Amino acid sequence: MTSTFSPSDASRPFLAWQGILDWAQEHYRYRAFSKDERIPARTGLLYLVQQGLVRLVGTSEVTSNKTHLSFRLSQQSNDEAFLGFVGIGQPFEIVAPSPFILDAYAHIDRTSVVWLYWNELDNWPLFRREVMEAFRYQHQRKLLWLTTLGQKQTIDRLLGFLTLLIEEFGEPCDRGYFLPFPITHAQVGSAIGATRVTVTRLMGKLRQRKLIYVQDDHLICLPAFTPRIGRGGPQVG
Repeated sequence: MTSTFSPSDASRPFLAWQGILDWAQEHYRYRAFSKDERIPARTGLLYLVQQGLVRLVGTSEVTSNKTHLSFRLSQQSNDEAFLGFVGIGQPFEIVAPSPFILDAYAHIDRTSVVWLYWNELDNWPLFRREVMEAFRYQHQRKLLWLTTLGQKQTIDRLLGFLTLLIEEFGEPCDRGYFLPFPITHAQVGSAIGATRVTVTRLMGKLRQRKLIYVQDDHLICLPAFTPRIGRGGPQVG
């Protein structure tokens, strides 16, 4: 899997990135967010992560019809489905196909986002090409994620999920590669279809088998890796 787009190059994620950033600041299309602050994203816009990390989540939406009236019942809960992260230099958009509601949150402090309308990309043809390539890459990663979620054993889904995260966002450490931001056991559980208690128990098993380590600041580390052709962070295998 090869590409000209490299999200790991945080200083220059797009060829026209600096021009886009200057334009966004001049047109008030740039904003920074605190940790866990909701990003007021809406459909029809393209969003670009300039700094930090964005967390995407989904909640169910129930629609019922009665006496020719339609009632939309949206219930927010603590069990939001974790859908993935969007890192520096990567794009995302919010789509609203019923029965799901998609939301974006700043996963770490000082996360900054740029937004623009899709038709405004016509002003930067090369930039538009980079954006579409980034979305293709994200689609490929989602296919890998779906393959991981197809594992019958929860512990296999857990290890596969952590491996995919560190492949994309990992940074080197003494023992291998680590995830440079925290993720809760509840968030992991919602991603792999398990409870927080189950994730905590299985994380303990993975640590006993020395398949993962947890650093002092509660960051997850994979101890060994085998290089593979790919993009993003280290290719763990």
